[in-house]
Parts: sequence; C-alpha cells; structure tokens
Amino acid sequence: MKKTTWLIFVWLCLFCTYKSFSQVIPDTTPVVVQPADTVLRIKNLNPYFTLHVDSALVYQLEINKDQSKYYWYLKNSPVGLRLNKDNGLLSFKADKNYFLSGKLKYDFQYKVLIGVQNLNNPEERVDTSFIIVFYNTDIVVSKLKPSVSSALTVDEGDTVAFKLQCEDGNFPIENITFFANMPLKNYTPVSHCNDEFSWSPPYDFVKETDSGKVKILNLVFVGTNKFLVRDTAVVKIIVRDALNYPLVVQEYNALKKNINTYILQLKYTFLQLDKKIKKVKNTRTSFDITGSATALTGSILASSADNNSQKVGKVLPSVGVSLVPIKEAVSPQKIYDQNQASLIRGSIKRLEYMMNDNMLVGEKDPDLTKKMNKLKEELKQIQVQLIDVPLELASNMTPEELDAYFNSPRVNKKYRLKKK
Repeated sequence: MKKTTWLIFVWLCLFCTYKSFSQVIPDTTPVVVQPADTVLRIKNLNPYFTLHVDSALVYQLEINKDQSKYYWYLKNSPVGLRLNKDNGLLSFKADKNYFLSGKLKYDFQYKVLIGVQNLNNPEERVDTSFIIVFYNTDIVVSKLKPSVSSALTVDEGDTVAFKLQCEDGNFPIENITFFANMPLKNYTPVSHCNDEFSWSPPYDFVKETDSGKVKILNLVFVGTNKFLVRDTAVVKIIVRDALNYPLVVQEYNALKKNINTYILQLKYTFLQLDKKIKKVKNTRTSFDITGSATALTGSILASSADNNSQKVGKVLPSVGVSLVPIKEAVSPQKIYDQNQASLIRGSIKRLEYMMNDNMLVGEKDPDLTKKMNKLKEELKQIQVQLIDVPLELASNMTPEELDAYFNSPRVNKKYRLKKK
C-alpha cells in the first residue's frame, strides 16, 4: 500500500512539472517597423583606387534604387577613365603612353567627381568623389636640364641668364641646390624647377695672373626628390677678360675735358699774340705812310719856283729816309710772334679735328681704347711742340667769345695758307 502511494505521488509531481514547462509565455517585445529606403545613395563606392601602369580597372557601381531610371556622370576625370552612364560601370586602362606623353603622372592624387541623377527628377541626385593614384614599379629618374649648353663663353660685364628645367620621372624634383668652384656675388639663386639663374661677371673677375686672360667657372646644380634621389647638372662658364667700359669712358671724358681746357688756353694765347702783331703792324704802317708822304712832299716842293720851298723840298726826302731806321727801332717786325701764332692756330685746328674724328660711337665703342690712345698721343706731341710758348692761364673772355674771335673771317683770312 505504501509503495503504491509513493508511485502515485511521483507521477503527480512529474505531471505537474511537465505542465508548468509546457505553458507558452506570451512575447511582450514591441515590434519595430523598418522604414522604406527612399534616399538615393551609392552603396559600394570605393573612396581610393590605386592602379599599376598597364593595368586595368573594372568596377561596377551600385545604387539602392532601380538603375534604369538613373544616369551616371564624371567630372574632372583623368585621361582614359570612363563611366557607363546607364549602368554605372567604371573602367580604366592605364596605358604607359599616357605617362610617357605627360598626360598622366605617377604618384599624383587625381580627385575625380562622380554623380548619379534621376532622369525624371533632377533634384534627386548624389554628388561625391574618389581619388585615383597611378604607380609604376619601373624607376624613371627625374633629371635636371639647363636651357643652355654645358659650356658657355662670356665677356666681363655681360650677363649670364638661363633657366633650370626639369625632366620629371616617377618622382619629380622638389629642391635644387647650387654650388660653384669659387665665391660669387650678385647672382640669382635657383631652388626649384624653371627658376632662372642670372649672374654678371664683374670687370675685375679675370686677374692679370690668369693664363690666356680667361677664368673658368663651374656651376653645379643638384636636384633631389622627396626620397633624396639626386641628379646633377654642370654648366661651365668661360669668362674672358674685357674692357671696363664704364671706367674707360670716365677716363675718356676726363681726357676730353683736359684737351678742351688746353685748347682754350691756346686760343687765349693766340688772341694775345695776334693783338701784338696787329699793334706792331699798325705802327709800322703809320711810319711807312709818314715817310712816303714826306718824300712825296719833298719832291713836290723841290719842283717849286720858290727858292725856300725848293730848299725844304730837298731836305724832306732825307727826313723820310731817316724814318726807316726809327721804324725798325720803335716797332720791329714780329716774325717770331707771327710764326708762333700760326703754329698755335694750326695746333688748335688739329686738336679739334682729332677730337671730332675720335668721338665715341655708342655706349660700348669697340675702338674706345684706340681712340683714347690717339688723343693722348696727339695731345702729347702738340704740348712738346709748343713747349716754349707761354700759355696765358688768365682770361676775361668766355669760351664762346674766344671761339667767335678765333673763327672770325678776319683771322681766317689773315692766317689762311696762300698759294705760291
């Protein structure tokens, strides 16, 4: 009896446990209703593409709506990049010719604008962008290319100017360093591609001790890219000794000024000598007229009927004859002074002619040194020739008055050479 009661109790416990576990617990979690995807968007756009040269890119773009109602477009795209406007297929063939011709560059980030728009509703559109970069495993070294040959020949005072161009490879040259085999002044440095180097060698650049009157200047330009890979370009400049035109022109002007001063001194001296000669000539003329008048009067009175007049007429000719030695004693002929005046006048004319014949032609007359040496030689010869002529340093006349007197018709007629 006890055993039966115990079995019934166990079965009741198992039945109650089964019932408790078999009851359905109601789900009280609220149901979230997902909204419909209505905003246009591109689902799979990659923001960054990296392509090797001679490789191909085929990438299918997708949107969250029916593609048949939309069209695709590109802006600011590199050469060769294409987009199918109907299905959004992005394709590119990175041909090496694009890079050799310079249409595309290695290691350059091309930002491409891409968009998609509804055909019926222009307001429904998406504009975004992505970056595409091309690289190459072949190393193409960038090189420096000066715009001149490797050897130049210039004269002192000239200007050397040329551009430092760059031939870009995989990685462009970013910095340029300049070196020279001797210190330089007043030059324009270069630090980047297409910068212009400019320098003018001074007139004392070539020294007397330099062989051949030339000096060689070596310019070394070193270009580096961002990985410090270097390329070097060397330009050799041969500087020849040249005439220092500014200094020599100053010397020429000083010589010309000295010659003009010397000519003025000669003109004033000529003026004084000519006045003395003129004064002596007037005095001698007065004596000659007086003697001639006395002799003529004596001849007339000698033929007179009056005895007293005849006596006077016989005496007067002797008086006229006696005036000749008095004339020579009072005012002797100034032959020496006249010769000096003629010599001075000829020297003045010669100096003026030489100055006109050796005038400068342009700022850099190629015969400047020859002309200056001729003037120096001519001035020295005339100064030696007129070394005994006392030059009058003081004058109350202006250069214009001296020129007017010197070139007057009377003086020209008096000192003009006469035909024999």
